[in-house]
Amino acid sequence: MASEPPDEPLPFSYDSVSNGEYFPRPASAVEREAARRTRALADRQAARHGMPRRRFLQSICGAAGALFVLNACSSESNQSEGETNGGQFRVPEEAMDEEEAAADAIGGDEFVFDVQTHFLEFGAGQALEFGRGFPQASCGADDPRLCFSIDTYLEELFVRSDTRMAVISAVPIVGDDSPLSIARMEEGRRAADVLCGDGRLLLHGQVFPAVGSLGPALDGMNQLAAAHPIAAWKLYTHAPTGFYLDDHDPDAPQVGTAYLDRVREVGPPIVSIHKGLGNGSSYASPVDIGPAAAANPDLSFVVYHSGFESATTEGPWTEDTADTGVNRLVSTLRDTGIGPGQNVYAELGSTWYITQRDPNEAAHLLGKLLLAVGPDNIVWGTDSIWYGSPQSQIEALRAFEITEAYQEEFGYPALTPEVKRKILGENAARLYGIDPLTARCEFTPEELAQVRAEMPSVSPATYGPTTAAQIRAVATDHTFAWTRSA
Repeated sequence: MASEPPDEPLPFSYDSVSNGEYFPRPASAVEREAARRTRALADRQAARHGMPRRRFLQSICGAAGALFVLNACSSESNQSEGETNGGQFRVPEEAMDEEEAAADAIGGDEFVFDVQTHFLEFGAGQALEFGRGFPQASCGADDPRLCFSIDTYLEELFVRSDTRMAVISAVPIVGDDSPLSIARMEEGRRAADVLCGDGRLLLHGQVFPAVGSLGPALDGMNQLAAAHPIAAWKLYTHAPTGFYLDDHDPDAPQVGTAYLDRVREVGPPIVSIHKGLGNGSSYASPVDIGPAAAANPDLSFVVYHSGFESATTEGPWTEDTADTGVNRLVSTLRDTGIGPGQNVYAELGSTWYITQRDPNEAAHLLGKLLLAVGPDNIVWGTDSIWYGSPQSQIEALRAFEITEAYQEEFGYPALTPEVKRKILGENAARLYGIDPLTARCEFTPEELAQVRAEMPSVSPATYGPTTAAQIRAVATDHTFAWTRSA
């Protein structure tokens, strides 16, 4: 058998990467060992079954085997450190050989609704600036911009994963030249409609209340809602200009209350707020979520990333750690009396991708959220397409459990199949008021290419800030705020 490169992509990624919003963690000793063992496993299984190693790695048995190996490495590390296994991937050894056993462990028929997805559709001659450091930029295409395109996005999301519906979520770039402007979103949505015929993609609406004059920005929300099928609103409180939802800081722009009032007026009453992954920005902290949710019980607040910070290792909530990571979200909800099942939702984009590599950390993350917002208020998001296909994240959650030891010690609920079904799609379907789609959207690259070639471009339209002075308030390189200050 011909030799194969040792650096083929693994079915479970251990690369030290970032979605562009945080400084990536270096791979831990456990992760490095798990990657080594997974490659060794692929060599053995490929030889045993007489197939190329790449084929095994791309198979469902290869995916199950990667989680089996990670679980073993994590358990061995815990044992050597005298720690308890708090999270685990329930994958039997036979899943590495038997497709049926692998499907039982990591397969599923759940409705998967991803509420945080992105693409970047660059215009002719438009440079790869925003997104140039994202991991998917190394997808192998001659033009790295194609790694983020609508075509790649639709294939990775619907053909290469079990995702059934998704929300195209905005990024913090001001101006019509944004590669994820509302016009670009419409192109993606319409392409999916032609290919799938059943409204697979929903749109977020976005304006920038802290950029330029508040009035024109808020009026842009009315214009957006009138011109497009906006399903919810996307908000960044830390970029490009920082502010708080509850306007508690008199030195920050006082725009949060006015913004929420306009959401109530225009609808729909769902605000998806980026909180966490701000590399220390105080405006990215979820400290304002509790007060804003308490003052606006008729609005639903979806906390993107759940307040997670990559520099913080998630452990149990304690008084000493109340102001770190996801604990900040738990704390603000406790302080304002917002309990499980109320109007705050926790979203897992990038957060699950990072913590799934450390089963104990993942158990603390999900356990705290289950206690704080409840099993009906955790919603699935993956931050695709930044990490490629979300399939490995879906499979990891299917196999993941919070151990009885952690349930007893910290009071965490069990992560049952019913709870995971809720997280993967049922909760978001209820939030967005949609009927779950269970049929898969399948199409060939040729069909996709034909649809894209025949589909007319959507004319750009400006909503919110329009003057040169307003636009100059935003950095010209269109990168996230932390990149400009790092």
